[in-house]
Amino acid sequence: MTPALDSSTLDRDEVARFAKLAGDWWDAKGPFKPLHRINPVRLTYVRDQLCKKFSRDPKGPSSLAGLSVLDIGCGGGLVSEPLARLGAAVTGIDPAPENIEAAKAHAEGVRLAIDYQAATAEEVAAEGDSFDAVLLLEVIEHLPDVPAFLKLVAPLVKPGGIMVLSTLNRTLKAYALAIIGAEFILRWLPLGTHNWDRFVKPDELKAALENAGLTLTDTSGMTYNPLADQWSLSSDTDVNYFATAVRM
Repeated sequence: MTPALDSSTLDRDEVARFAKLAGDWWDAKGPFKPLHRINPVRLTYVRDQLCKKFSRDPKGPSSLAGLSVLDIGCGGGLVSEPLARLGAAVTGIDPAPENIEAAKAHAEGVRLAIDYQAATAEEVAAEGDSFDAVLLLEVIEHLPDVPAFLKLVAPLVKPGGIMVLSTLNRTLKAYALAIIGAEFILRWLPLGTHNWDRFVKPDELKAALENAGLTLTDTSGMTYNPLADQWSLSSDTDVNYFATAVRM
């Protein structure tokens, strides 16, 4: 597919910013180091939510076998690959062809079969495809119109399936930690990675999901312990948080 970069749900500057970093996705010490650090927590949350919904044993080696998963904004495949190892049939899409080429190359190197496509969510939705689970991890805070986007992608979730999201809360605490701290002081992220105005409050996300025909079933925070240098799930949603919604 050729991605429709004039899509109303995309920010072309955001796409270009990540495309320039395509060669660095799998460098655990590079610009995507924060994603590598939070990946164990993200994967635990996604796996456990899918296992809970589809009555699977989260400790099983192939706990997601037989489930179809769409990873929207998959980047270089940091989440797609571990889910494929758990048995899921993963489709990863990204509007930047550079990211998809990086993802394909890495998956081939570790002999994982993942359906990577340089495509937008609109294009996949237009084909009438649907999945047991749709993932939007660190995606919606980069979009110009979250409610419109969620309404667009909701049909990609099969009836009875789930959508799992992770994003940032629009609080002063999030501005201080995720932008001032992470970008300007600690330099964990390239400057300009985040725009605080696009951070999404949990109640706003809940309303947007409901308007899209999805029912919120869980909200969980993710916090960083600087003393232990460790990320973990938490009840604190002031900065980073996850959400799961079901399509009835």
